[in-house]
Amino acid sequence: MVKTVEIKAPGGPEALDIVDRPVGDPGPGEVRIKHHAVGLNFIDIYQRTGLYPLTYPQALGMEASGVIEAVGDGVTHLKAGDRAAYVSAPPGSYTEARVMPAAQVCPLPDGISFDEGAAMMLKGMTVEYLFHRTTPLKAGDTVLFHAAAGGVGLIACQWAKSEGIRLIGTAGSDEKCQLALEHGADACINYRSEDWAARVRELTGGVGVDVVMDAVGKDTFDGSMASLKPLGMMISFGNASGVVPPIDIGMLGKMGSLKITRPTVFTHISDHARCQEMAQHLFGKVLSGDVKIRIDQRFALEEIADAHRALEARQTTGQTILTL
Repeated sequence: MVKTVEIKAPGGPEALDIVDRPVGDPGPGEVRIKHHAVGLNFIDIYQRTGLYPLTYPQALGMEASGVIEAVGDGVTHLKAGDRAAYVSAPPGSYTEARVMPAAQVCPLPDGISFDEGAAMMLKGMTVEYLFHRTTPLKAGDTVLFHAAAGGVGLIACQWAKSEGIRLIGTAGSDEKCQLALEHGADACINYRSEDWAARVRELTGGVGVDVVMDAVGKDTFDGSMASLKPLGMMISFGNASGVVPPIDIGMLGKMGSLKITRPTVFTHISDHARCQEMAQHLFGKVLSGDVKIRIDQRFALEEIADAHRALEARQTTGQTILTL
């Protein structure tokens, strides 16, 4: 039996229960992994509140790192004793150990700690597809990135700098803006004290940005669209402030033949080979020093409700993990 965090119905942080669950042995195409650390992400909150519906009872959590204890038939890229990390569906990483599909579990290089591995997979793989798989980006292009001091944002700031891409960030305080600048942002706008959309236009000489990367959603959508240059790409990849209302598709033409997409990391990693390729790209960035994984909050498994409260209130910077 292992301690596992689950919910029996959607709700607030108080809906998170710690229960004992059996683990069992892996079947074909599966592994059993003993976790050393677990990552927290906004998708966990969406699932807990019911914005992303689940079947219940349901364990939560989408990423973790640890050591492979056993592998099922047909698993060839991992073996017992291997260090590993993953971002993967279905949910269930808030636990001491689990049996899960092996396809999205990735061998973790020795030069990356378990804490880093747990903190980087969902956010780092998200940045990988944003910069390399969603729309063509090249050195000299300009990107507007919201929540630039958050977990995804700090990786994106460093990634952009390593690729020669100009990143303009937004954040909710001067301190968070400074953090983004220290991690490679070319500029960062405090959206609480400035008209950030007007400032973006000013920073781009009135032209606008090539791409917006927006995980905030409802509160930033209109300003994001107004910040794009003609033929620009709007990447809406989250909705921390709420779901974006339906739009009139005709407005894309009126605003300059804009493009819009709503990708997810889970679509990108659904193919085993592509998932492993993305992970190797991410690991390479970290091992080279181009990207440093900043972990600013650590909670015990028993403190999961407090962890969710901090994340939901946007009181966190960098990455947040559970330590086991």
